[in-house]
Amino acid sequence: MASNSGLKMLAVLALAMALFVQVSLGGEIACEKLDKDACAFAVSSAGKRCVLEKRVKRSGEEAYSCATSEIEADKLKNWVETDQCIKACGLNRKSLGISSDSLLDSSSTQKLCSPQCYDSCPNIVDLFFNLAAGEGVFLPKLCEAQGASARRGMSEIRSSGFAAPGPISSMKYTVAPLTAPAMAPY
Repeated sequence: MASNSGLKMLAVLALAMALFVQVSLGGEIACEKLDKDACAFAVSSAGKRCVLEKRVKRSGEEAYSCATSEIEADKLKNWVETDQCIKACGLNRKSLGISSDSLLDSSSTQKLCSPQCYDSCPNIVDLFFNLAAGEGVFLPKLCEAQGASARRGMSEIRSSGFAAPGPISSMKYTVAPLTAPAMAPY
């Protein structure tokens, strides 16, 4: 296992890499200008989430492109997710969509709730926080329930009164003892 100082060093390195990517892109991120390998889990300079789309050309060949979704990121703009966060959170850059079903998969939830993801990847945590809230689940409580299976934990949370009130765009991370990760500087 990595030491606490090692984890801090990784977090600093991840932030530096993200800032490097953003500076090299000219500071303003437009989803449509992102390469397919940087699209998924990115946020435009307007605060809209980027989404990878697959199209079939007339020749029958599949082509991927990045588009702007209508979904806004909470307090985050101009962000291309780091490879370290993609890996730590168990995600895939070639994701064509995202589903709350991933919250029922114990290995996916375990990676999302790991300190390497939950404490270091605010963009991904924000996305899944809102996805969980849309299902009536409060992500910090789901992470607390990781000792049990994620499926059982999710159903227990739904029936225990800890459910989130529904999708709210300005949802705040305000539960103890788990706290939301600090947002990265813009």
